[in-house]
Amino acid sequence: MQHFPIFLSVKDQTIVLVGGGEAALAKLRLLTKTEARIVVYATEPHADLVRLDAEGKIKLVNREFDYGDARGARRVYAATEDELIDARIVAIAHDDGVLANVVDNLALSDFITPAIVDRDPVTVAIGTEGAAPVLARAIKADLEERLPSNLGMLARLGKAFRHAADALPMGRKRRDFWADYYFNEGPHVAARGEDAVNDTLGALLDKHIMSGEEAGRVDLVGAGPGDPELLTLKARKALDKADVVIYDRLVAPEILELARREAIMINAGKEGFGASTAQDDINAMIVEHALDGHHVVRLKAGDPTVFGRLDEEIEAIEAAGIAYAIVPGITAASAAVAQIGQSLTKRERNASVRLLTGHDMKGFCDHDWRTLARDGEVAAIYMGKRAARFVQGRLLMHGASPETPVTIIENASRADSRVIATTLGELEPTMTTADLKGPAITFYGLAPRHAAKAIQSISRKEASQ
Repeated sequence: MQHFPIFLSVKDQTIVLVGGGEAALAKLRLLTKTEARIVVYATEPHADLVRLDAEGKIKLVNREFDYGDARGARRVYAATEDELIDARIVAIAHDDGVLANVVDNLALSDFITPAIVDRDPVTVAIGTEGAAPVLARAIKADLEERLPSNLGMLARLGKAFRHAADALPMGRKRRDFWADYYFNEGPHVAARGEDAVNDTLGALLDKHIMSGEEAGRVDLVGAGPGDPELLTLKARKALDKADVVIYDRLVAPEILELARREAIMINAGKEGFGASTAQDDINAMIVEHALDGHHVVRLKAGDPTVFGRLDEEIEAIEAAGIAYAIVPGITAASAAVAQIGQSLTKRERNASVRLLTGHDMKGFCDHDWRTLARDGEVAAIYMGKRAARFVQGRLLMHGASPETPVTIIENASRADSRVIATTLGELEPTMTTADLKGPAITFYGLAPRHAAKAIQSISRKEASQ
C-alpha cells in the first residue's frame, strides 16, 4: 500500500486550488462540500468560478500562483492541465511545506483524492492508487445504490445522541445498542422523520439499559480452505461481532483481516511435529474470555467438525455453562476436489468416500487398508505429508494397484495452490521431491480431470503405433 488512507480535518482550514478550467471545476465539486476555505488562483477563470466567488463559496484570485501563496494552507491542488505549470505549483507548495496533488498525475502528487460516496456525515472513500479509476467508479456506483439516502440523517442523529448512550458500559453492550439502532429500528422509522428517529433512540436506550449484562458466548467457526470468497455468510457475520478471535495457524491472513478491527486476535496455532499451543490451553482461553462476557470466535481452518478437535472444545465450553454455536465451513476435501475438476463420489465407481487423517497424537494412523485397496475406492487423506510412505506401504501390502491415481493438492483454493498428479507406486518419492510448504490434502483414487484426459490421449497414441 503506497498511499495510507486518512480523513483530514479541514474545517476553517485553507485549501488552495490552482486552475481555471474544467479540471478545476471538477475538483471544486468535491472541495466545496467541505467546511474548508477554498482559494482558487486562475488567470483566465471559467464563468462558473466567477459565480462561485460571487456566491461566497470560494475566494477567486485572478493571477498566477506564486511563492508564498501556499503558506498556511492545508493542501494545494494543481489543476491547470499543463504538466510544466503543475510541476511549478508543486515546487511552490513544497517550498511552503504543503503537500500537493496534481489532477490526473500520480507521479507528481504527494497524496491522492479517492472516489467518495457521500452520505454526510457518513463518507466512504475508495482508492486504487491510480491503478484502476474505472474500477473505483464502478465500486462507488454500487455503494451509492446500496446505501440508503437517509443514512446520513441516522448517523447525524446518532452522533447527537452519543452522550446519552454513555449510560451504557463500553464494549459489547453499547455496541449492541448501536447495532440495534442502525440495522434494526432506525431504518424502519427514518422515513417518518427526525422526531420519530429521536423517539426510537430514547426507547432503545431504555430497553438496553434494562436488559442487564449479557453473558459471553462462543462461535466455533469454519474459515474454509483459505479463499476468502469461500467463507460462509454466517462466518462473516460472526467475525463482524467478535470481541475475541482465537485462530488456527492455517487460517488465511485475508480471512483474519475480515475480523472486527477492535477484536483481540489470539494465535492458537498447532503444527504437526512442531511447536504448538496445547489443546488444554486453547480450551482455557476460550472459556476465560467467554466468562468475561465476550463474544468469542474460535476460528478453525476448513470445517471445525472435520479433524478439528471440536468435541474437546465443546466439552470445556459446556462444562463452564457457556452458550455456543457451530458455524460449518468448506472442508479442504471439498475445495480440493473441485479444483481438480472431480467428484468425491461417482455412480458405478464409488458409493462412499473416506476422510482419513495421516497421523494423530500417537503417530501414524491405521485404517481399514484392505477395504480401501479395492478398485474404485476413494479417500481424502488430511495431514498426510509425513505419513505418505506409511500410507503407500499399507495400501500396496493389502493389494492396491501401484497404478492407482493419486493427487496431492497443496494450499487448496488459494492463489499459491499446487496440484501434483502421481500414482500410488510413485507417491514416494513424489511427496518428498515436491517439498511441500503449505497444508496438503492427498486424494487416493482420483486424478485431476485434465491429467486423466492427457493420460488417455497418450494411451490411444501408443495403441495406434
